[in-house]
Amino acid sequence: MINHFLLLHTLDVHLFLHPSNQFYSQIMAKTLFDKVWDAHVVHSIENGPDVLFIDRHMVHEVTSPVAFLGLKQRGIRVKFPERTFATADHNTPTINQHLPVEDPLSANQLAMLEQNAREHGISYWGLGHQKNGIVHVVGPEYGITLPGATIVCGDSHTSTHGAFGAIAFGIGTSEVEMVLSTQCIMQPKPKSMRINITGSLQKGVTPKDVALYIISQLSTSGATGYFVEYAGPVFSEMSMEGRMTVCNLSIEMGARGGMIAPDQKTFDYVAGREFAPKGQDFDKAMNYWSTLYSDDQASFDKEYTFDGDKIEPMITYGTNPGMGLGISQNIPMAQSLDGGVATYKKSLGYMDFSEGDAMLGKKVDYVFIGSCTNGRIEDFRAFASIVRGRKKADHVTAWLVPGSHKVLKSIKDEGILETLTESGFKLREPGCSACLAMNDDKIPKGKYAVSTTNRNFEGRQGPGARTLLASPLVAAATAITGQITDPREII
Repeated sequence: MINHFLLLHTLDVHLFLHPSNQFYSQIMAKTLFDKVWDAHVVHSIENGPDVLFIDRHMVHEVTSPVAFLGLKQRGIRVKFPERTFATADHNTPTINQHLPVEDPLSANQLAMLEQNAREHGISYWGLGHQKNGIVHVVGPEYGITLPGATIVCGDSHTSTHGAFGAIAFGIGTSEVEMVLSTQCIMQPKPKSMRINITGSLQKGVTPKDVALYIISQLSTSGATGYFVEYAGPVFSEMSMEGRMTVCNLSIEMGARGGMIAPDQKTFDYVAGREFAPKGQDFDKAMNYWSTLYSDDQASFDKEYTFDGDKIEPMITYGTNPGMGLGISQNIPMAQSLDGGVATYKKSLGYMDFSEGDAMLGKKVDYVFIGSCTNGRIEDFRAFASIVRGRKKADHVTAWLVPGSHKVLKSIKDEGILETLTESGFKLREPGCSACLAMNDDKIPKGKYAVSTTNRNFEGRQGPGARTLLASPLVAAATAITGQITDPREII
């Protein structure tokens, strides 16, 4: 005899679990972050962190030596050397890379990375190698970065790779050792945040401006403890390079990382790259990648919405990335802001700015385009579009540093180098350069630099250097006029 109660119960369960069912949607719906994170959890510790499997581990010369030393002292090997990729970038000079590195500390760190990579069978792209470049530039270029992957590096701006729908975040040296030895990491699961940008962007407004605008609204701690998903038409319309810029800057508002759901732009970018899947493996991967989006009923711990039409070219005026404003605006008065007045005035004192100052027209000494934030070919195309047919201001020192040898080649192949040369600019060799004063490219004390990098802390670009973060378009316009200039006046 058929158990009718059991049959009816079974039917009820199937109906309940059908995706069209409202209750199913609410209970089973996941965010993009949840989907990728949960797929990589090897073990969950009760009332503790998750043990997360890491698909790609990228290393450079600064944070890896001590980690490799730890392996040596413990007598163990790298678990999966084929999942680890090493490149030199932070300490590399950007001129005369064919000569020995003069700084002894930099030379030692570079030598140690090469030695460690060789001993453990890790691919190594050192100075002069055709694949050498900034770790967060070459990763996507060669298809190391893939949708739905987990990616870590001993570098805070690993968040860049989230542009592909990957979970990517920076780790400390002890964690580098953990990943090298186990291919796993112990991490508490962050909370989720979604930032929506509606509307469209004005002429002259770039992804860098979008990121700086968000940080100015949320502050440098506004996303602490969260993993951020960027959504809405503004991000959908962005190029992959633009999305990388936005995700790169996620940690400047305190976030653990940022990510954007992969779409056809993502898949087209990845297809055919050296380390990306090929043939049937690519088709199989696509079947999975196509599921990587936040479900309609997915809920976030926090959510913000901004109007893209209100964003203008941005520039920072203080000593953290949250101290930014539209380029046509004046520096805010202390009483109009939340937070400590003394700290605010100290920041303005370091910059030698005053409350109420206009940013437009302020004299600038240096202009820097490059870094893992804005060192890609799209950034140099934008810079060239402004300077073409114009001349660099005589008093401005300009450092133009491609993020990789591939970017350098494209600059030459596309005729951008000719444009830059005719306008009085010189191109340097790939590296992190003046982003962090860890090499010879340092802004002198007291000098102002409009920089396409990610941080403007005191001394970030050199002891006593004064950094103003901006887009490649603002940097280009400023390099031509010698003073802070709205690119919309030139375009």
